[in-house]
Amino acid sequence: MTKQKETYPREEKLKARKLIDELFITGKSVSKYPLRMVYIELNDEQAVPLQTGVSVSKRNFKKAVDRNYYKRLLRETYRKNKHLILDQMDQKFAVMLFYQTKDRLSYQEVEHKMKGLLEKFVIQHTKSQSENDPKVI
Repeated sequence: MTKQKETYPREEKLKARKLIDELFITGKSVSKYPLRMVYIELNDEQAVPLQTGVSVSKRNFKKAVDRNYYKRLLRETYRKNKHLILDQMDQKFAVMLFYQTKDRLSYQEVEHKMKGLLEKFVIQHTKSQSENDPKVI
C-alpha cells in the first residue's frame, strides 16, 4: 500500500452549483451520528477521485465563528482519513459532509466519527455494487 498524500487541493473542493444541486436531488446518504454524507457517483473522465464539500447548519450554530470552526474540523478530519475511500474505490464521487448536531464534539471525537462514516460508506457502496453486478454462473 502506498502512502497517500494527506492534502486537500483546490481541485478536490466541491464548488460547482450544478453538481451540488444534483447531489441534493439524486444523492444517496450514509450517516454516522452526528455526521452525514450525501454522495453521487461521477462518470466524468477529467474529475478527480473525490470532490468534497462541507456544511454546518445555521440552525445548530447561530454564530458564524462556530460554524466555521466545525467546517474546518470536518475538512481536517476528512483530509487525514480520505485514504480510507481512495485505497478501496476506483469510482469517482462528489461528496457533501454535514455536521448535524448542536453538541460540541472534540477533534478526537469528530475524527473517530469521520473514520466510522468513511468505512461505512465503503462497505455500503461495495455491497450495493455487488448487488448490481450480474452474477456469472
